[in-house]
Amino acid sequence: MAFKEQLAKYFTELKSYFNVSADLEPQADTEASIRAGVSFKGSQLLILVFAIFVASLGLNTDNVAVIIGAMLISPLMGPIIGMGLGIGISDYNLLQRGLKNIIMAVLGSIIASAIYFLISPQYEDGSQLLARTSPSIYDVFIAFFGGAAGIVSMACKNKGQVLPGVAIATSLMPPLCTAGYGLATLQPHFFFGALYLFFTNMVFILFATWVGVKAMRFKAVVFKDDKKARRVQTIVTVIVTVTIGLSAWLTVKMIRTNVFMLNATQFVNQEMVFPNTQVLSHKEYISDGKRYIDVTLIGEALPKDSLQLAMLHKLDSVGLGGTILNIKQGFSLNNFTDNSKSMNQLYGMMQQEITQRQNRIDSLQTVIARRTAFDDEATRLAPEVKVLFPEVEDLALSNMVLAGVNNSLTDTVNMVFIRSSKEITEQQRAKIADYIAVRLHRTKVHVSVNPHSFPWPTIVDSK
Repeated sequence: MAFKEQLAKYFTELKSYFNVSADLEPQADTEASIRAGVSFKGSQLLILVFAIFVASLGLNTDNVAVIIGAMLISPLMGPIIGMGLGIGISDYNLLQRGLKNIIMAVLGSIIASAIYFLISPQYEDGSQLLARTSPSIYDVFIAFFGGAAGIVSMACKNKGQVLPGVAIATSLMPPLCTAGYGLATLQPHFFFGALYLFFTNMVFILFATWVGVKAMRFKAVVFKDDKKARRVQTIVTVIVTVTIGLSAWLTVKMIRTNVFMLNATQFVNQEMVFPNTQVLSHKEYISDGKRYIDVTLIGEALPKDSLQLAMLHKLDSVGLGGTILNIKQGFSLNNFTDNSKSMNQLYGMMQQEITQRQNRIDSLQTVIARRTAFDDEATRLAPEVKVLFPEVEDLALSNMVLAGVNNSLTDTVNMVFIRSSKEITEQQRAKIADYIAVRLHRTKVHVSVNPHSFPWPTIVDSK
């Protein structure tokens, strides 16, 4: 019993940390603050236009600090939180006002952004711009928890700096600027993708506000139409459910794409490694539900059919079965004239290939020179040996390779073959070997006297 009482005590104390009722302002004060931020006229509209231009500049130059600054000064959160409050307390006049103002804010933002990108001299799809065209389930969570933090901060006495942080986290401004960019450059992918991302953020900020209002038990307006309230709440629930479903589907699709891209890149880096051929470039992508890997090779040409078959077998073994692999081994320099990065990469790889081949040539030339030098010395040494060792009639020198038949041992042997009409003692044989070794700077020389069946040259009588 004592244990249960102690556990209940700890649980009650824990609940006290999350009890915000003591910090809440009167509902009337919170409503007045939210209602004041719903309107988009005069200074609010001008601030929004200026914030749009700042955000467009940040996206155009891919400057994160500028984008964050634009989100800090943007007043877009006001109408959205007002709509959530209107649904929560069944004030449909407030809901209509918020909806009207957010539509005007969206139209004004897109037009202002489109005007900027029409006059901007720089048209580059920066990473921050592209990142605002693919909504996912993560955006749902960000918007929901951000909206929850927003309504709690507005309803409490100690507001702090929560709302600016929510504006940054939920990223309402960049999608509208991206939509303006898509409109200015006639790119539907940017326009509709960014609008959907903004719609996702807006819906879940609104939903979080609605849930927060209900959780904090705000009283509904006096004149309440239950039938209309249920209809509005049903519509909002359907919109939220559909948005979650679409976002979840896009997230699964995004995760599958990222996993494929990662595995495909690892496959190219680990499996497509060849001695005299290098990967010049590779591209992994999904089109019409099919997965593709395009690889361009430079260096010695490889057998196309055998290479394709071997790589497809490896694709199956690493879980990339069904991927279409396109391997290119021939290309024209004209393909790279418009891409300085590819040209520099190609130039560097060609320089590396030339250096490797030149080193190989130099190494082979050194080996050939060393192997032939010993053989060529026979003609020069023959007169000297004849003077020092009169019994020697013919001389042959060779650097030979010894290979084991019953084992894998190999070695090189410096051989001297001698033809003599007189018997040569072991002492004379040793002296000849030492002399030739010193004379030709060799560490060890073997002498063979009168080898059987050696093809000595014969002098043909011309008479």
